[in-house]
Amino acid sequence: MPDFPQTLALRSILKVLIVVFFTTVFASYVLFQARFVIAGPQITLTEEPTTQHNTRVVELVGTTKNITHLWLNDRPIFTDETGRFDETLVLENGYTIATLRAKDRYGRETELVRSFVYTPVSFIQ
Repeated sequence: MPDFPQTLALRSILKVLIVVFFTTVFASYVLFQARFVIAGPQITLTEEPTTQHNTRVVELVGTTKNITHLWLNDRPIFTDETGRFDETLVLENGYTIATLRAKDRYGRETELVRSFVYTPVSFIQ
């Protein structure tokens, strides 16, 4: 005759282990998917421009992640579906600061600041 109390105890332990396993898997999946929310807004320049320029125009090309708004020197700019942006910046004589600012849907912000120096080429005739 089988030992029923021992079988019931084994079944209870097995049920608890199954519940713990699936709870752990579910919590891991939720944390894995929440990594984008946890990371916040991100801005990356894919082509880092040099600081010194002899021309007035600088191309700022980069990608963003987890953003809802993007600004270049407080002027709104836009990205494509993949988060890529391509903006031109006209440099003033001397020193210019470019500030890229991004905001996510939770109000968190990040900034990327780059400095440029425009020195025109003078032609001596």
